[in-house]
Amino acid sequence: MARPKNTVVEYRSYFLPLHFPVLLLSGDYWRISDVPSGRLHFHNCLEIGICHSDSGTMEFPGQKTGFCAGDVTVVPRSIPHTTYSTPGCASHWSYIFIDPEELFKNLLPRGWTNYDLSPFTTRNFKYVLSQEEYPFLHSLIMAAVRELEEKRTGYQISARGLLLAFYVEIFRIQNRQAVTMQKESAPDNLLVIGPALDYVNDNYMQSFSVDDLADLCHLSSTHFRRLFHEIMGAGPLDFVTNTRISKACNLLRSTEHSILDISEMVGFRSITSFNRSFIKLMQTTPRDYRRQMAQTDQLAQNQSIQEYAGWMYPE
Repeated sequence: MARPKNTVVEYRSYFLPLHFPVLLLSGDYWRISDVPSGRLHFHNCLEIGICHSDSGTMEFPGQKTGFCAGDVTVVPRSIPHTTYSTPGCASHWSYIFIDPEELFKNLLPRGWTNYDLSPFTTRNFKYVLSQEEYPFLHSLIMAAVRELEEKRTGYQISARGLLLAFYVEIFRIQNRQAVTMQKESAPDNLLVIGPALDYVNDNYMQSFSVDDLADLCHLSSTHFRRLFHEIMGAGPLDFVTNTRISKACNLLRSTEHSILDISEMVGFRSITSFNRSFIKLMQTTPRDYRRQMAQTDQLAQNQSIQEYAGWMYPE
C-alpha cells in the first residue's frame, strides 16, 4: 500500500507596525475559494477572522470544523490550518492579525500569561465561534473592523479597546473550555507536541536540544521528530530557528542593539550562523532588513501598510 502523501505546511510571517501591531484585511476581494489548497499554513501572530457570507470548512491537523456566515474564528500563532468554502460558494471574510503582547502590554497586569491563547491546554479549543452562541464577540469584532476601515479620529485607541475586550472574552471562553474538558484523554497529535511549541516560544533564547523538547512531550526523540515534522511540515530545529529569526526581526525594528547583540539575545552562538539563517528565511541581510523596516515603519505612521511579507492572496 502506498504511503499517504505528507501535508505541506507553509510559514507566513506578517510585519505588523510597531506603534500599532494590527493588520486588517477586508473588502470584497477577500473571498475564499471552494477548492482546498492541499496545504496548511501558520502565522507568527494571532489571526481573528469573521465570515460575512456563505459557509465552508476550516482544517487543522487531524480536525475539520465547519463555519457559516456570522462565525468568528480565532487561530493562535504556530497553529497549522487552512480554509475553504462549500462547493459552489466563495465565502466573504475580514481578517485582523495582531500581536497581543505588544498591543496590550501596558493594559494587562504584569502577571498575565498565555498571551497567545495557547490551545494546548485543551483538545477542544474553540477555533470557530458562532454569532448565535457568542453575539458579544461578533459585535466587538465588527466594531473593530469598522474602526480600522474608517480610520476616524482616535480610531487606534478605539480599536485597541475593542480588541482588548474581544481578547479577554476569548481568554475567558477558552479557560472555561479547558476546565470543562480537563479530564478528557487521548489528545490529538497537535496537542501532544504543544508543550514543545510553548517551550520554544518562551525559551528560544536558551540552549536546548531536540531530546529536551521530546522529554517535555513524553516521547522518544525519534517519535518526536517524526511527529513534529508530520504536523508542522518542518523539523523541530527549523521551527526553533524560525522562532529566533522572528524575534530578531522584532528587535531589529524596535531597538538600537547591534546585530551581534541581537543574534546572541535570540539564542545564536555565532554571528555567522545568525546571518546565514536570517538570509535563508528572510531573503535579505539583517542590516538591510533593519534599514527597510525603518523606512516602512516611518510610512506606517501616516498610512496603513499595503506591502508586507506573508499571505498576499486569499486561497
